[in-house]
Amino acid sequence: MDRSELTKRVKAIAIELGFDAVGIAIAEPLSIEYQKYEEWIGRGYHGTMSYMERNMDARRDVSAIVPGARSVIVVAKNYYTPRKHDVTGKIARYAWGDDYHVVLPPMLDALIGSLAELSPGSVSHRYTDTGPVLEKAWAVRSGIGWQGKNGNIIRRDIGSWFFLGVVITTADLEPDAPMDDYCGSCTACLELCPTSAIIEPKVVDATKCISYWTIETKSETDFPLPIVEQLDGWFFGCDVCQDVCPWNRFQQPSSEPRFEARMGQANVDPEQIVTLQPETFVERFRHSPLKRPKLAGLQRNALMLLNSSNNEHE
Repeated sequence: MDRSELTKRVKAIAIELGFDAVGIAIAEPLSIEYQKYEEWIGRGYHGTMSYMERNMDARRDVSAIVPGARSVIVVAKNYYTPRKHDVTGKIARYAWGDDYHVVLPPMLDALIGSLAELSPGSVSHRYTDTGPVLEKAWAVRSGIGWQGKNGNIIRRDIGSWFFLGVVITTADLEPDAPMDDYCGSCTACLELCPTSAIIEPKVVDATKCISYWTIETKSETDFPLPIVEQLDGWFFGCDVCQDVCPWNRFQQPSSEPRFEARMGQANVDPEQIVTLQPETFVERFRHSPLKRPKLAGLQRNALMLLNSSNNEHE
């Protein structure tokens, strides 16, 4: 099978497996993208996420992960479900249903299995936001989408409501051309970010971001006052920069029922979370992204949100 036919087959299989888009890039070391990442880390914009400082060689060159890598396959899986956020106890849309770390890996493994059959002897490794891979840089290189001013990858057909998966492989595949940037002169995400976390186009200071404070920080860490004052009902994550993006007018419902809001609920009652017992937490949030900050983290979020609400009414 020649390179062109192999590429067509791999892409067709990715779509058959349920991915909404697929693109391919040559597995060359990242240069400008890596330099920007180093600068971002150097400015401390990653906050306490120290894991982002590790394995820098692999972030620059994926051949440090898969020796002899020739191609990087990037796939997108739409997670949008047509429902509006509630007033309080709001959860970022990506976390309404099952964790993408549960949903995507089997799909990627199936893709790798097919690739091994089509390209005997090839070696492949997959990632779903779980290792030292600059997924957004590879998404841009592969033509999956462009990086918007809010830092997210955007497509004209489904907006930005999608997860990324990456397969690094020694198989030789034809690369796609990068997509044009269609943000134009729009600055809605910069202007409407409640905490001004998007400090310049494509640069987000995590230490100012509601998502960072409600998802990534440790349970004993109280939120800074500027975060508490701007929570506006957000309990886990924040979707403002995506909600205001004009390209998300073209959003499409996901084909994956596991991304639907659990029990039809896209929010939580913070008062119930404060008194939630460990055994109930385990049962209620099994396979949910909300498990990431653990029960103590969710209870801290609930207290911060309740404090924010009380301050608004004083």
